[in-house]
Amino acid sequence: MKHLPKHLRARWRYLAVGIETWPDADVDRAAFQREVWYAAQDLYGDVGSAEADLTVVEFDLTEGDGEAIVRAHRGAEERARAAVACLAAVDGHSVGVRVRGISGTMRACSERYLNGGTRGGKQRDVVFENEPSPAVVRGTRFDVDAGDGFVGATRLDFE
Repeated sequence: MKHLPKHLRARWRYLAVGIETWPDADVDRAAFQREVWYAAQDLYGDVGSAEADLTVVEFDLTEGDGEAIVRAHRGAEERARAAVACLAAVDGHSVGVRVRGISGTMRACSERYLNGGTRGGKQRDVVFENEPSPAVVRGTRFDVDAGDGFVGATRLDFE
């Protein structure tokens, strides 16, 4: 079977998405893909979401910090950006997403906008509310284990 000529092939754009959640959240690619589809469908309906054709082609989430590449049809970039921005939770875990940029190829998207995030969170003991507590430290962010869940803090909260 022959390939389609270049001028008849689908044109794609790739969105680099930064993902942030609590360190104990267990979110995988399939769950993230499902929530992206639901967000697009809720925002634009069946026809609009089918036109955008959002697909998660790369996904990496470790210790609450991650990245993804979401593919969309050319011309539907703004719809894709809006649908991704509507994500608030995946499998019951609250997430924060940020579209870092849009590119025409996966390689350029990865090189320009994805840098491995701020991975390598380090486990430290901190004093939070006059109690020693374990925390995951990522740059200037602290996710303090408060016993019944995590609490987000910054370096200023400890000074």
